[in-house]
Amino acid sequence: MKTVVVRNVDRADAAVVKRLGALGASTVHEAYGRAGLMKPYLRPAWAGGEAAGTAVTVLAHPGDNWMIHVAVEQCRPGDILVVGCSADNTDGMFGDLLATSLKARGVTGLVIDAGCRDVKSLREMSFPVWSKAISAKGTVKATLGAVNVPVVCAGINVEPGDAVVADDDGVVVVRRKDAAEVAAKGEKRHADEEGKRKQLAAGALGLDMYNMREPLAKAGLIYIDKPETD
Repeated sequence: MKTVVVRNVDRADAAVVKRLGALGASTVHEAYGRAGLMKPYLRPAWAGGEAAGTAVTVLAHPGDNWMIHVAVEQCRPGDILVVGCSADNTDGMFGDLLATSLKARGVTGLVIDAGCRDVKSLREMSFPVWSKAISAKGTVKATLGAVNVPVVCAGINVEPGDAVVADDDGVVVVRRKDAAEVAAKGEKRHADEEGKRKQLAAGALGLDMYNMREPLAKAGLIYIDKPETD
């Protein structure tokens, strides 16, 4: 592994990332052909946080947050920091001091395949974090990693500049070259769902809206008026 910091990366268009963020993780995941969803063990440190941004990536080592500090300098407004770890780890590698530094640079949030801490402070400062664990265990600054290189975070390959959308439903990564297409598909899906939501609110059944009755019957489902008796 090269211990490098890449200063200049191509980022997904900011306006497109904003559109993806407005759709939310679930709709973006569906619009992306159900691709890009990080493993569900990544959970928000506090409920209700939302973030969308362009990935600045970090490859760190277990229990060592040195490269996160290095990465802060490379962040621009609208970025989201994505931290992959070279081995399984749950130590609290990120807390409110780093969050304060990132927030000052306009970073929208953090996704880390390890632990975080200072959850109360993170919530109070409205800085959203998605992590593998909550842990008070501290870390060291001893081993070099890399910044703005491809990383694997919670099962998904993340390239610097990719679009990232995160909320209570999870974290989705959309490749930079696919972002505009996925945003358009997601907006169409959202509009379609709005129409369906109105029908359901008016009392329509999904069984009829989605034409489920015939395939259910073909699969062998039967209705009876009373429970069968011996």
